Amino acid sequence: MAQPRPVRVLAVSSGKGGVGKTNVAVNLGVCLSELGRQVVLLDADLGLANVDVLLGLQPKFNLSHVLSGERTLDEILVEGPSGLKIVPASSGIQRMSELNSAEQAAVIRAFGEMNQDIDVLLVDTAAGISGGVVNFARACQDIILVVCDEPTSLTDAYAFIKLLNRDYGVCRFQILTNMVQDFQQGQALFSKLCRVTDRYLDVALNFLGAVPRDEQLRKAVQRQTPVAVAYPHSKAAQAFRALALKTDALPISEQTSGRLEFFVERMIQYTSAAAL
Repeated sequence: MAQPRPVRVLAVSSGKGGVGKTNVAVNLGVCLSELGRQVVLLDADLGLANVDVLLGLQPKFNLSHVLSGERTLDEILVEGPSGLKIVPASSGIQRMSELNSAEQAAVIRAFGEMNQDIDVLLVDTAAGISGGVVNFARACQDIILVVCDEPTSLTDAYAFIKLLNRDYGVCRFQILTNMVQDFQQGQALFSKLCRVTDRYLDVALNFLGAVPRDEQLRKAVQRQTPVAVAYPHSKAAQAFRALALKTDALPISEQTSGRLEFFVERMIQYTSAAAL
């Protein structure tokens, strides 16, 4: 029997709010889906449910119903644009640190059963460096850190990288510059961040791309539709497609077998340890 294809598990994070992180997660998911990948987007932004708002969704169920045994993971999945599937998880994430062993086994099994139907799991974390954000980021194979050209964004991005590197040994980060004037400004922003991390930290930063500031993106948000769908020829949509191609070409970490169960097991391990 053929081994299931390894699953790529990516966190989409930011050191601060207001940098367009969830918009990046949604449009990246849509563009990866357009490449023929089976993509699931896990909304792990506690209490805000921004994915639902951006896509105009009103899900009946969320991850808490899986944890309670009322629904399976497949039953709570919501279909989004271009075949993107969303796990509405906001209110369920808080319980991750409180699961008993039977619930832990149930949620690990639930994700494991999805394994053959999924190529990419995108985890849209909350902004900042709270314990929950750190736990999700650590559990993923790769972290896409979204930054914009504001002093506070760079400062907070550095704080995020420093915390994960020094306290948890994470040494690889994928950097995406957002809301920039052009690609060159995005590269300059990346270089500015690298100069600081190269001096003080032992980390490898990879420039994943730049998404330009685009009026069409604002209009797409108002329409509650991803810009890649609403305005497919816009500069932002083209940038998201380039981002999807580059993300799809990233090597999948050899630290795990690439099965979803391992992501969930690590997630539970980290949150349980944090609760002690």
